[in-house]
Amino acid sequence: MAAVPPATLSDCSRMREKNDLSASLEDYIEAIYHIIEEKLVARSKEIAARLRVSRASVTEALRALSRKGLINYAPYEAITLTQEGRVVAEDVIFRHEALKRFFVEVLAIDDAVAEEGACRIEHAAPPEIIARMISFTEFMQICPRGGDDMIKGFADYCRRGRQGDNCGQCISHCLDQSAK
Repeated sequence: MAAVPPATLSDCSRMREKNDLSASLEDYIEAIYHIIEEKLVARSKEIAARLRVSRASVTEALRALSRKGLINYAPYEAITLTQEGRVVAEDVIFRHEALKRFFVEVLAIDDAVAEEGACRIEHAAPPEIIARMISFTEFMQICPRGGDDMIKGFADYCRRGRQGDNCGQCISHCLDQSAK
C-alpha cells in the first residue's frame, strides 16, 4: 500500500490560498495541466475531447482562465500555463490525488468509484478537511496502535462485512506484533 504523503504546514497554507475558481474552471485547469505534461502545450480541441465538452465551452473557459492570469491564451494558438496557473493546477491535482488515495487505501473503495468521488469532492471539500484526512492516514501508518495492519484490517472488514469478525484473533495478532 503506497503511503499518502503527510500534510505539511505548507500544504495546508497552499490549500487555504486556493484560487477563487469554480469547479468547472478547476476541471479545465487540471485538464490543461495534464495535456501540457503529455504534449508540452494544450490545444482547445484536446481540452474539449478530454473533458467531453463543446469547443465553445472551452473557449469561454480559456478566456476566463486567461483573465485570471492562469493561462497564456490567444485564439488558434497553443495554450500554456502561467506560473500561477501551474501552482493552482498542482493544488487541484494534489487535492484530487489525496482524496482518491484516502478512498482507496483507507476506506477500501473501488478505484473507479474513488476516482469519481475524488472528482466531485476535490472542488467542494474545505482544505482543512483534506489536510486532516492526509494527517489521519499518516498517523494510522506510523501509530503502533494502528499502522498498515489496521488500515488493511478495515479494508478486509469492508469487503467481508461483519461476517467472520474475530476480535480476539485480531487482538492476539496485534499483541504478537507489538512484542516483536
